[in-house]
Amino acid sequence: MLSQPIGSLEGTAKVVSVPLQTSVADAAALMSTNRVSAVLVVEGGEIVGICTERDIVYRVIAPGRDPSRVPVGEAMTHDPLTADPDTLLGRALVVMHDRGVRHLPIVREGKAVGMVCARDALDPELEEFICEEIRRRSYR
Repeated sequence: MLSQPIGSLEGTAKVVSVPLQTSVADAAALMSTNRVSAVLVVEGGEIVGICTERDIVYRVIAPGRDPSRVPVGEAMTHDPLTADPDTLLGRALVVMHDRGVRHLPIVREGKAVGMVCARDALDPELEEFICEEIRRRSYR
C-alpha cells in the first residue's frame, strides 16, 4: 500500500470545494454531508486554501465566532501543501508528518483530483512504516 501512487488509491478521489466567501457553517455542512474532514477553498478555479475541522474549531468555534457569519476564507489555511498523483503514499505520509498536516490535496495540472487524509491511511502497516522512518532518521 505504501508503495502505491496516491492518485491510484481508493477513496482519494473525493474532493469537496467551496468558494472563498462560503460561510464556515455552510462549509461544515458540506463536510458533514460528504463525510469529509476538509474542503478545498477555490477562487477563479485555483486552490487558495484548505479548511479543515481543526481550522474551524481553533479559528472559529474556540474564539466564540459565529460560523454562519465567518467566511471560510478567514478560517482556512492558506496555500496548502499539495502533491502530484504519482507521489507514493509512503512519501506523502512522511511529508505530511514532517509538515504537521493531516490533509494533502492531490493536484494534476493545477486542478484538485483527490485528497489524502492521514486518518484514511491509518492502519498497522502505516504505524510500522512511521516507526521504521523514525528509526532510520536516528541513524542518519
